[in-house]
Amino acid sequence: MSVERLAELSDLFVVAAVLLYVVAMVGFAVDLAFGRTRLDRAADRATDRATDRAADGEPVEARQPVAVGAAVRDGESSATSEPASVTSEASVAAGAGAAEAGARAVGTTNGPKAPNVPARAGTVALALAWLGWAANFGALVTRGLAADRWPWGNMYEFVVAICFAAVTAFLVTQIRHNVRFLGAFVMVTAALGLGLAVKVFYTVAGPVVPALDSYWIAIHVTAAIIATGLMTMAGVSGILYLMRGDGASRLPARADLERVAHRAIVFAFPLWTFAVIAGALWADRAWGRYWGWDPKEVWAFITWVAYAAYLHAKATAGWKGRASTIVQLVAFGCLMFNLIGVNIFIDGLHSYADVD
Repeated sequence: MSVERLAELSDLFVVAAVLLYVVAMVGFAVDLAFGRTRLDRAADRATDRATDRAADGEPVEARQPVAVGAAVRDGESSATSEPASVTSEASVAAGAGAAEAGARAVGTTNGPKAPNVPARAGTVALALAWLGWAANFGALVTRGLAADRWPWGNMYEFVVAICFAAVTAFLVTQIRHNVRFLGAFVMVTAALGLGLAVKVFYTVAGPVVPALDSYWIAIHVTAAIIATGLMTMAGVSGILYLMRGDGASRLPARADLERVAHRAIVFAFPLWTFAVIAGALWADRAWGRYWGWDPKEVWAFITWVAYAAYLHAKATAGWKGRASTIVQLVAFGCLMFNLIGVNIFIDGLHSYADVD
């Protein structure tokens, strides 16, 4: 296949990835907005058990749940006065289940349950996210073949690769832990990132400047891309944490969001550290010095310090909740400025965005 055809195929893969990410975002949003919480599922299980006992002729006590003044979701109470007296989801669900069982016993129910459409929407969205990931990967592979080099030698390619890394971080985490609640927000971030890359940063596939024509691009930039993808997922979790604090009850529990962000940064920080060190080694090979106070070097170090401050605060000072999340988002802001601001608005040896 010719170079031109490979480049065109890469562009088509990017468009396909954007479309798939957008549709997946809608599915995840439906799942988040209308999906059933753990408390709902516990109530269903308790209802089924109570119904079975009623059908066997056993007495069923219609125990109502204790009012706590607010909904309980994912193990977190949003009541603003006294602590909830509910000891577990099962105890809350039992009352509702018993009452429902009594209703079934006298024939007042409305028949079998309807299919759980939101749950199916979440499953379909996850499949679409994997398809978008595959298209994103195909865009990188065909771009590299068209340019005959590693496909992150300019700003366009770098942003496409970061979107791929962010979605990869989400999907891999989803394999081990249920973080589907992040799906809509990771998908919209990836779709917007790819759209920005196409509309603002697009560069025709071709050779890179001599300083970038090195095997170090596969070492230094790859580490930076993976770290940035993980930190992007952490940044999304941090933003949702602040939104959750303002009363968005359909969002996941703040403890879950904080845990996801912290684990992502714990993995990403050593990679970013390695990227900074590898960048210094590459600078010595390309320009004859390890450090030259170039804007990119300075902001990469500032970003490292900001994330180090976040991890230090979490480990020693015991910062949790809103305070640590704000520190994390400040670090994420440094990361984004290092990615976009330095490459576009500040002249330096790393200003290779090819954007006028």
